[in-house]
Amino acid sequence: MDGNLFPTLIFLPVLLSAVLPSSAGVLEPYDLLYDNAVEAFYSADYESVVRYMEGALSSHRQVRATRVRCRLRCQDQHPLDESFSDLRFFDSVLRRAACMNKCIEEKVGTQSLHKVSEDVVQDFNRRIPYNYLQQAYQKLQRPDKAAEAAHTYFQANPEHVEMGRDLEQYKNLQGVEETHFVDREARPHQRSFTAAVQLYDKGDYEGATALFEEALVEYYKADVDCRALCQGPQKFEGQDHLRYRYSLHEVVSDHFTQVLHCEHECVRDLATRPGRLSPMENYLPLHYDYLQFAYFKAGRLEEALQCALTYLLFHEGEEFMKENADYYREELGHDAEPREKAAWYLRRHKQELKLLLIGSKIMGAEFTEGNYWRSTGGRDDSNSVPSGTDGWMEYVPISHKKNVTVTSPQSLKEGGPLLYEGVQLVQNSAALNGTQRVLLDHVLSEEECAELRQLAHTVTMAGDGYKGRMSPHTPNEKFEGASVLKTLQHGFEGRVPMRSARLFYETSERARRIIESYFVLNSTLHFSYTHLVCRTAIKGQQDHRNDLSHPIHADNCLLDPDANECWKEPPAYTNRDYSALLYLNADFEGGEFVFTEMDAKTVTASVKPKCGRMVGFSSGGENPHGVKAVTSGQRCAVALWFTLNPLYRELVKRSFFVYICWWSV
Repeated sequence: MDGNLFPTLIFLPVLLSAVLPSSAGVLEPYDLLYDNAVEAFYSADYESVVRYMEGALSSHRQVRATRVRCRLRCQDQHPLDESFSDLRFFDSVLRRAACMNKCIEEKVGTQSLHKVSEDVVQDFNRRIPYNYLQQAYQKLQRPDKAAEAAHTYFQANPEHVEMGRDLEQYKNLQGVEETHFVDREARPHQRSFTAAVQLYDKGDYEGATALFEEALVEYYKADVDCRALCQGPQKFEGQDHLRYRYSLHEVVSDHFTQVLHCEHECVRDLATRPGRLSPMENYLPLHYDYLQFAYFKAGRLEEALQCALTYLLFHEGEEFMKENADYYREELGHDAEPREKAAWYLRRHKQELKLLLIGSKIMGAEFTEGNYWRSTGGRDDSNSVPSGTDGWMEYVPISHKKNVTVTSPQSLKEGGPLLYEGVQLVQNSAALNGTQRVLLDHVLSEEECAELRQLAHTVTMAGDGYKGRMSPHTPNEKFEGASVLKTLQHGFEGRVPMRSARLFYETSERARRIIESYFVLNSTLHFSYTHLVCRTAIKGQQDHRNDLSHPIHADNCLLDPDANECWKEPPAYTNRDYSALLYLNADFEGGEFVFTEMDAKTVTASVKPKCGRMVGFSSGGENPHGVKAVTSGQRCAVALWFTLNPLYRELVKRSFFVYICWWSV
């Protein structure tokens, strides 16, 4: 008998066991419970809202935990050996699938076959159930539970102004204590890390080390769980699975490619806080940075050296950490090894981590920006102790960053060098009748403007950045935009020249450097968001217009003309510090950029766009601005927003730069 026949014979029973149910479970699908809760809410049956919604949340957690446990167990029972023949490989895949399906069905019953809609999945990801719970508990006069639900929802939806106000009211209600404001969906590794940094800032280094170590354990566990969840069914976008006509190997390849993509995102996901799109850069290595200094302060030099060497696995060239490690070796009289867990993790996931590390050497290029992650002084010559961490995490107050000086717009400095030959100062703040304003010409050449406009015609999409709304500011114009990441994707797909994608990046970097230099900022100005945008007048809708292309506003606060105030609170992008608009053309009518007084009516300066002209300004209430109606033609520009806080920097721009380097090799 042919030796390859036996694996073939087992395919059918294994496949059948993978799809046929074996026993009924009692766990009700969470989407059905969710639907019942929503229906009860609109019937004002708040007791039922609580019962169904809490049941839905519990069911959702149990299903997730069960899938993780079952997939990990079945992976161990049916490993994929690289030496397998094709048939042995598919045999193991089918056995693993059957194992997982049987395990999950035994634990959760009908949910193993029940398909939840993408809308419901997204509602749970966005914590929408807690919004319903908060209102239901409020109606039932349970302010403690309402505060808990509101706090949990607000952590992932900080732009929800009404919920923020509700939380402030709960703080003053009788029966509500600080302990009630807990995040029910907080991830253990992030919760422990936050608590550790808080103890670190208070000087409790023993307590901090214990929590940092706990955070690392939880991080690696969460990484395993995340990758296990990637092992489920995948979607084949744009393809009808009933008419899928590729070969078996191509189907398997498509599936595993999507699994790998999902696993690649785990590093990013674990470093991303609720409600944020961008991850906390350098997140994992930062644990070891904190630990090396905390162990030093606690007098535990052996552990301090080990953590310093572990940090250097991620950042080989960090001089301040190398100096710290040398100091520890000198004090101990011997060397040590970095932690094996981190070394193993880095070996397996090096490519995934590269885009999230600060100062990493990628494709032979050193990526550092200004003062970002520079040494905080290395060894302190006065008492021969290593430096503290230069960590920038949101939990670390500015006073902790020993040699980092953050300059606010209120410094009112300007007039620094323009850095690039040919760039011309047209008007300064005084000429523009304000503060922290500048108008420059010849930032781009005519050829560069033409290439960027051609790029815009290919990559921009109606309503980009405004949830697809084609006319977000006025019904009389069409708004189109494209992010750096989208432009990158078009370049990879060959839909636009990679040269043009590179020009988009280089143009934004040129603008950033000019603004940083002209306003004499002594700390790095980071990208917050970059947008290639065009506004087009809609024909037949221009008669008797009295609206604006973009209403008067400020970029980092909510303008309140009646109160003569600008409230720095969500949904405003409160961490933006400087803004710039770099224009690409002048062949349109209207579209002048204007500065106004706080009343949003009195124009203090007006700028007529043209190729290579750039207006830059601080982003606060001192600079209300808007755009007059574009009444004919199309107005295109590169819109840029910057931040002095690296926590809120635009990650996709950094990723874009890395990929551009790869394509340049």
